[in-house]
Amino acid sequence: MSDQPHDPRDKHPDEFPAQSQEQPGKTDEMRPTPDHGEDSYEGSGRLEGRRALITGGDSGIGRAVAIAFAREGADVAIAHMPEEIDDGDETVRLVAEAGRRGVSFAGDIRDERFATSIVDDTVSQFGGLDILVLNAAYQKDRESLASLETEEFDRVFRTNLYGLIFSARAAVPHLKPGASIIVTSSIQAFDPSPELIDYAMTKAAQVAFVKALAQQLGPKGIRVNAVAPGPIWTPLIPATGWDQSKVENFGSDTPLGRAGQPAELAGAYVYLASEAASYVSGAVLPVTGGKGL
Repeated sequence: MSDQPHDPRDKHPDEFPAQSQEQPGKTDEMRPTPDHGEDSYEGSGRLEGRRALITGGDSGIGRAVAIAFAREGADVAIAHMPEEIDDGDETVRLVAEAGRRGVSFAGDIRDERFATSIVDDTVSQFGGLDILVLNAAYQKDRESLASLETEEFDRVFRTNLYGLIFSARAAVPHLKPGASIIVTSSIQAFDPSPELIDYAMTKAAQVAFVKALAQQLGPKGIRVNAVAPGPIWTPLIPATGWDQSKVENFGSDTPLGRAGQPAELAGAYVYLASEAASYVSGAVLPVTGGKGL
């Protein structure tokens, strides 16, 4: 990372061309391509020798965190949907390029067996688990509560909450003092948009999960925290189903006047996973471009 300060308002694009994708979104179909820190993140050994598992680690925030963790010295396992195999392979390549072990697991965390097996498989591959990043999520534009289909509502809750519980529950017996769980919540937990009503509900529930689990695991020396991103340019955005003007102006309502890039969140996850945050637990760290929680 450059030590020279840069005006945050124009560090990254502030407008996006009209575009849409089907769920799940793909990185190579996005314009512009998100910045995951491939050319900018420089590690300093803050996670040397640790072993991490990141759900939704193939693209977006998950890929940025995987790159940062690897460059800080961690081995990294990622989980992703089978349709996202190309993105997953690229993330594993970037982890290996950093000189660390990388592995990916393809499946759906709504499936309890898969969401549990990724923990056991990570422990088997790496010999243990020190950092669990619960990042996988699903969102879709909702016209109204009246038209919200039960199947869609169920998909959001099973992805954002059930999958999170399945993996966290499987991980806890493997975590030792000094380990860390980090959840990707959202500004939607505190400032919900009506068109994301079900997604926002799950993000608020994640905050409660973090605060409760931090109290439960604190006596075991395990820290639990969350990052609350604001509008971040990831494949989830063009795949949400918004009208084109909303995509084109995505993030323009923040005080900094633009959307964030995945690379701009990586440092928050590194901090929460590192010894620098040894007295931080039950916290929600906002990375929102100035939008308040």
